[in-house]
Amino acid sequence: MGGDFRVQRAEDDVWWQAHRQRRYDLRLRERERRRARLIASGVVTSAKAIAKKRGIARQIPRVSITIRRTALAKRRLGRSELKLFSDWNDGRPETELNFKFYRQATNKLVGISDEAAEFLRGFF
Repeated sequence: MGGDFRVQRAEDDVWWQAHRQRRYDLRLRERERRRARLIASGVVTSAKAIAKKRGIARQIPRVSITIRRTALAKRRLGRSELKLFSDWNDGRPETELNFKFYRQATNKLVGISDEAAEFLRGFF
């Protein structure tokens, strides 16, 4: 009887540990979702390539940049505002930004069209 209790208890511990981890992951994702938004406009003042790590065959080129802030955002523009624009072929600047910023969950440098740049200027 004591052995069965221990097995059940161990299973409960594993379940609770996984449950707590899921709750933590959801809170973390929610926090990141709230943070992901347009903050400022700036000019790149320096850029340096970061050396690749040894022993890793496929690596994305990485760069370290320094930016001088030129303006703070006056209006909100984040994932919730761009989420509505998901028809990838409509040609709208909002859709382009949604695709480039939120299609993949990684930090990145992207090139944008003149139309998207003009759209972003309206937020400063």
